[in-house]
Amino acid sequence: MNRENNKKSYLYLFPAMTIFIIFTFYPFVQTLIRSLHSTDNMGSSKNFVGLKNYIELFNSSSFYNSILVTLLYVIIVVIIGVLLGFVTAMLCQKTFPGIKVFTTLYALPMAIASSGMALVFKVMLNQSIGIVNILLNSKVNWLVDPKLALLSIGILTGWLNSGMNFLYFSAGLSGIDESLYESAQIDGADSLNEFIHITIPSLGPIIFFVVVTNIINAFQSFAQIKLLTGGGPGESTNVIVHDIYKNAFMNYRYDLASAESIILFIIIMFLTLIIFKKNGAVNAKS
Repeated sequence: MNRENNKKSYLYLFPAMTIFIIFTFYPFVQTLIRSLHSTDNMGSSKNFVGLKNYIELFNSSSFYNSILVTLLYVIIVVIIGVLLGFVTAMLCQKTFPGIKVFTTLYALPMAIASSGMALVFKVMLNQSIGIVNILLNSKVNWLVDPKLALLSIGILTGWLNSGMNFLYFSAGLSGIDESLYESAQIDGADSLNEFIHITIPSLGPIIFFVVVTNIINAFQSFAQIKLLTGGGPGESTNVIVHDIYKNAFMNYRYDLASAESIILFIIIMFLTLIIFKKNGAVNAKS
């Protein structure tokens, strides 16, 4: 009986596993193989070169710059996205007239395509007619200034991610037992103590999940960077995903782009493992 159940289980898993192998595992293996070969302008593997492509990357100042820019970008996106999602979720926990309108507005970013919003954002940040400069009464060229371009795109991406974060945090907040707050109030706890000792610990697993998913999504950002700055000015917004695109489809170095993709995979994997390990250690102590 157990063998029959196991066979049925594998049968149910077969379609999903087939799709996973075709569209995820096979392309990954091909990318790994291509990273160890030289390629022609069509991306076909030619000669086996071993780790030559990786060595070339690690001798490139542009590659190191893309890693640094990516890390700064990820920090900006995660901070903005998580905080904005959390604050808006907290605001919607109280019932007041028009709450459904605000809930819809806060969740709206997840329904907007990043490429479409990037074009809107480009107009908003225009030096002459942009609404941002009009409101601030300034003439800042947000997407041309190397010091502001990455920050501007990071804020946009963080806002786009905040809609989904809002839903996660809202679900977590609604699941907290109200009796915990009532008991704390009886013991004389104020709102700050309730927030620190009840709300934050209760949301621990959701905060962990949101941070991990936001980090992974931030590493994979491309559309808004390509549309708004194209990796410029200079290389101030040339994150690693855009650098992969540039190497593959502008420089026709598919071998170098493949090696860079593998390195990006390793970076994300190790960061995720470190976060999981830290979270496990914190849970063990608690």
